[in-house]
Amino acid sequence: MNEQLNEAPCGYLTLSEEDDILSVNQTLLKLLGYNLDQLQGQPINFILSASAILFHQLYLVPLIKLENQIEEIYISLKSVDDEEIPVLLNAVQRERDGRTIIECVVIPMRKRNELENELLKAKKEAETALNARNKAYADLEIAHETMKMQKNKLIELNEKNEKYKVDTERELGLAKKIQEILLPVPIINEHLEIQAYYKGSNQLSGDIYGFYQIDAKRYGLILLDVMGHGLSSALITMSLHSIFERLILKGSEVNTVMKELDDHLHSLFKNTSKSSHYCTAVYLLIDTDKREINYINAGHPSVLLQDINGKQYELRSNRPPLGMFEDIIFKTNTFTYNKESMLCLFTDGVEEPIGSDRLYSLLKTYSAAPLSTLKEEVIQSLRYEEDTLQRKDDQCLILVKLK
Repeated sequence: MNEQLNEAPCGYLTLSEEDDILSVNQTLLKLLGYNLDQLQGQPINFILSASAILFHQLYLVPLIKLENQIEEIYISLKSVDDEEIPVLLNAVQRERDGRTIIECVVIPMRKRNELENELLKAKKEAETALNARNKAYADLEIAHETMKMQKNKLIELNEKNEKYKVDTERELGLAKKIQEILLPVPIINEHLEIQAYYKGSNQLSGDIYGFYQIDAKRYGLILLDVMGHGLSSALITMSLHSIFERLILKGSEVNTVMKELDDHLHSLFKNTSKSSHYCTAVYLLIDTDKREINYINAGHPSVLLQDINGKQYELRSNRPPLGMFEDIIFKTNTFTYNKESMLCLFTDGVEEPIGSDRLYSLLKTYSAAPLSTLKEEVIQSLRYEEDTLQRKDDQCLILVKLK
């Protein structure tokens, strides 16, 4: 790196196609408090805040692959002292010396943020004071008459609301039970064993999964996480379930299954620009005869594969989430495995409370134990974190032992 670029008044770094840090200029090193040896070779997630990591995975990675550049993206970096530093990010992907690199320019935004926050705070306080004064005058004029007129109406409305609440809770409870009934039972045979864990939040779930034996040697596993919670997300998961179950049991190719699901999401909202939903998804087609896994990961947390020697691999996202961009080409990846390998699929409701490192450690520690024991250890870890952090999100976990 030349001296001018190294001492430029803005941060500069380059990344490999796999998101590993190749170089960093002195300006950015001083901003973050690291030296070059600490960052070089690390994944970009090493210097991203927790929220920026998710934003990077779901948005920045797909965008840079589609458009080869991103401009004026506002994210937070994490310093050596765990301080979140707001920055403006520009990046471009290009070929250099026969390989793909990503060049990034980083501009700190702390002073601007402070000024904007002060201005917004002052404006909000002025608006609050003005609204309070106007409201006080209006309330004084009509309070007496309003109280008499509204008393009976409020009583009647409260009775209707209570009835609606009871009816709605009963209907939502029934819908939640239907969602859970659709979930598959464990598969245990001479080729593999599949165990799953599902715990919905208090609302209807946006998570759904399925695993099916297609024929004597092939099995299909799919896991989806629809954006949001509630009735709309639940209805979308139900419609997606009927599609992927039909396609998987028919033995459709991996890219066909994902393309059909993507098209379905786009078709649901093609006549409106005010509403849309996307979902992360991963589908694995396992051939136990060839010991081969064909898969597509669309914006979903990485699938963990562990071989008989304890070596772990990540089947990472290679496409953006379903329903986000139209006319996406879904390319199938292939991975071969050896005997006694294991797979771990999960949604962010599992990953966020206990962390992927903890999952990977549990998989390695209990690789020789029954799959049900490993599942119970993961569940206990989730329960502990829920009690500590009070997280309430849908949780889906699928564990597979390939015999």
